[in-house]
Amino acid sequence: MLPLPQRESPELGNRRALGGVGLGLRWEFLEEVLDGPTHDVGFFEVSPENYLGRGGYYPSALERIAERYPIVTHGLTLSLGAIAEPDPLYLKALRAELQRLNPPWHSDHLSFSSAGERVLHELLPLKFSEENLRRVAARARRMEGLLERPFALENITYYVHPGQPEMTELEFLQGVLEQSNAGLLLDVNNVYVNAQNHGFDPYAFIAALPLERVLEIHVAGHRTLDNGMLLDTHGQAVADPVLELLEWTIERTGPVPVLLERDQDVPELSVLLREMSVIRELRARALHRHAERHARSA
Repeated sequence: MLPLPQRESPELGNRRALGGVGLGLRWEFLEEVLDGPTHDVGFFEVSPENYLGRGGYYPSALERIAERYPIVTHGLTLSLGAIAEPDPLYLKALRAELQRLNPPWHSDHLSFSSAGERVLHELLPLKFSEENLRRVAARARRMEGLLERPFALENITYYVHPGQPEMTELEFLQGVLEQSNAGLLLDVNNVYVNAQNHGFDPYAFIAALPLERVLEIHVAGHRTLDNGMLLDTHGQAVADPVLELLEWTIERTGPVPVLLERDQDVPELSVLLREMSVIRELRARALHRHAERHARSA
């Protein structure tokens, strides 16, 4: 049974509790985090695939960072939606890496990224079908026991639906969460991008989700193409409409940790820290209103 997330607590066993606003750890500023002063970063998120099978400097650097900051892991290659089962050797290596880092939970994407033995290096959308829903939910349900910690799924962006859908994206996500008992890593930017590209209300979408299952929230930047389509790039600052949606969402989820992602055109760490301060301020406003809402209903 998925436990409720530990929110703003000081410690959970030997796991560093997550809270506040975090940042995706990237090679571009790794040394600055290692050798510089302690920054106002609530936690760092890492993709364990970047460290699996490595020896020497990088695993050692990550251990040093974990001594100073809480760490959470976010996978890229589990490929939960693939026809084939996940590679058992990969799962064994992933479990060992999670035992080393001991994050409070692990997450991956509601997508597929492999076909047979071929790794596609893309997070591809699943057909919104009952068959896919059942398969993904069953696999996600097994992950918590296999990885020995709560497991969360992230909603992804998609630009073309593969085949005739049997349900909406919202119904598919709701069904997977209900049948798997997994947590939700809610990417607010992904909701906004899909809403603009496919014509639905992002606020209504988020309001219909089981927000008590949200373990973590992601935000990132996107780009608008000449034809008006939004492209999820993780290469720009977070857009104002996404920040507004984030603030509205936190008012309803309460104090879940929020992560800023930047994967392309990564600026200086000082620039990202300024972006984080904006997110931190809006999060504080949202949590104040969240507390007021609960006080009125008590």
